[in-house]
Amino acid sequence: MAVDDKHISYRIYLVAVFIFLMAIAIVVKLTNIQWVEGDYYRKLAKQRTIKNFVIPANKGNIYSADGSLLATSIPNYEIRFDAKAPKTETFEKHVKALSDSLATVLDRPGGYYEKELRKARENKNRYYLIGRNLSYTEYVKIKGFPLFNLGPFKGGIIIEQETVRKHPIGKIAERTIGYDRIDPATGVEVGKGIEWAFKSYLNGKDGKILKQKIAKGQWKPIRDLNEVDPIDGYDVISTIDVFIQDIAHHALLKQLEDYEADHGCVVVMETETGHVKAISNLGRAEDGSYYETTNYAVAESHEPGSTFKLVDLMAILEDKVADTSTVYDSHGGQVKYYGRSVNDSHHGGYGKVSLARGFELSSNTVMVQAVYDNYKSNPSKFVNHIKSYGLDKPLGLHFKGEGRPYIPKPGDKHWSGISLPWMAFGYEVSVTPMQTLAFYNSVANNGVMVRPQFVSEIKEWNKTIKKFDVEVMNPRVCSQETIKKLKAVLENVVKKGTGSKLYSKDFSMAGKTGTAQMNYGGKEGKSALYYASSFVGYFPADHPKYSCIVVVHKPNTSKNNYYGADVAGPVFKRIAQKIFTDAPSTNKIKKLDSRVPKQDSSYDKYYVVEANKKSNRIPDLKGMPGMDAIALLENLGLKVKVNGVGKVKKQSLQAGQNISKNTTIVLELS
Repeated sequence: MAVDDKHISYRIYLVAVFIFLMAIAIVVKLTNIQWVEGDYYRKLAKQRTIKNFVIPANKGNIYSADGSLLATSIPNYEIRFDAKAPKTETFEKHVKALSDSLATVLDRPGGYYEKELRKARENKNRYYLIGRNLSYTEYVKIKGFPLFNLGPFKGGIIIEQETVRKHPIGKIAERTIGYDRIDPATGVEVGKGIEWAFKSYLNGKDGKILKQKIAKGQWKPIRDLNEVDPIDGYDVISTIDVFIQDIAHHALLKQLEDYEADHGCVVVMETETGHVKAISNLGRAEDGSYYETTNYAVAESHEPGSTFKLVDLMAILEDKVADTSTVYDSHGGQVKYYGRSVNDSHHGGYGKVSLARGFELSSNTVMVQAVYDNYKSNPSKFVNHIKSYGLDKPLGLHFKGEGRPYIPKPGDKHWSGISLPWMAFGYEVSVTPMQTLAFYNSVANNGVMVRPQFVSEIKEWNKTIKKFDVEVMNPRVCSQETIKKLKAVLENVVKKGTGSKLYSKDFSMAGKTGTAQMNYGGKEGKSALYYASSFVGYFPADHPKYSCIVVVHKPNTSKNNYYGADVAGPVFKRIAQKIFTDAPSTNKIKKLDSRVPKQDSSYDKYYVVEANKKSNRIPDLKGMPGMDAIALLENLGLKVKVNGVGKVKKQSLQAGQNISKNTTIVLELS
């Protein structure tokens, strides 16, 4: 017994020692947790129960100059269903009514959703998709449907919301309005246009709030001193005028479609301010349709062709090395330099003509001789003129991706004997359409070159935060004597030169045609050669209000017409006349040119013919550009009211019904 008692005593001692050691270990561990690792565990616990949440700032809107909404942020909803959440009796009680309601709103056949919801419950699907890209109205309706109105835990509804950027006027000027977003593939912020260039104003600053985790995965806000309220973004007021934008877009689109061209652009700019009132950049898709793609007007630098001849004339007149009356022999339409021929588009040339007439007829031989003869001994003098006009560097627009011009100069590795003569008719140089427009606008603006601008103001409600004043790039590109002569020949281009098809005795325009061969030096040879047709100028000619450039790339040559006057010129004329005959807000502008009638007779002829065809019936206007529909209806004797911009979607008077004079018809445009 004594031996057994002794063994028992040893075991008791061992257990006691073990318990004592365990107690010491626990005390040590607790001490370590409390004092050594305490901060870490307290921080970990706090992270799991308390977390900072971002409060997104509301992004500012983009408005047109006339107050139309160009870009705004709206909530976008995705609704899903946790099929395990509702109890069986609750699910069975409401599933039929819920299914019928969903089918009505989401346009599904009867019984579809009941079958799908039962399948989701059978498969224990906790994330079944009900609908995505839902509007706020649809979201409110669905949230109030049977079963879903019981909430997420009893009814199983899961609501996910995101904010999306919308363009209320559709695709028009979409490329210029642009975007600012995160690339999902790289996580890098990317953007274009006004959205990107002015994001520091538009985006605002996100706030933050501390929340504590409570039961069932919910988080409750904790109000403390660390809470930061979001600062909403400012509104950006663009220079775009929706009325002019609509005219420019559809005028360009029609011509691209008629000539099956590859792409094109048009820009309308206010002469004194440089405010861009309209800009359209359309490229051709594989199916033959056109849409806003690259911002060609800003980004595409290319050889301009004959529109560059205004540079020649300005330099020559300013240096007084020749005058508009100086006579040149076109030599049968061909002159040669270093074995290379310069040809006129008119076979046989123009005989002996003045420099002014050579410009009006866009004679390559005359303009090249005028430049080469006067600057061959000092070509840098001519190149320096180009630099003084700012054509050797980007305009410095707010947009990223502005095309870089190229102006060769003596001493460059690409400079050769033919560089000077080739520059004289717009080759071996490269500029963007926006640069060309800014240069021509300086003539319209009496020698003052202003920087093109797309935004006029930053606002917070009705309070102006920042105003963008007119930016003068060059207060005097040349003398007033030279400006006067340049204006005269530019007006004569339209009156009796290459742009004579555009002339109207009732409406004055001035400008220059351009037709440039593109890719003439490509490896593909003649098969890859194509044309870029352009027209750039201003209107009215005697009191310029707007400058405009139109460039059309790769018109279908099978139509046997690719010249600037025929392809690009009609777009310019259509825009100019519609602005001054249709715009409700241009009465004060019309006073600048008393010759402007209500409708130009030559342009209006089409609508008169159409009106006479249907003299007693309302026409079917669906799909017609809004500006064309207005002109047609007014010729029928109707009064027109318009809602929206774009093409006609609805008309208040049905097609085919009899016309009563002075009746008002309401058009809804898309």
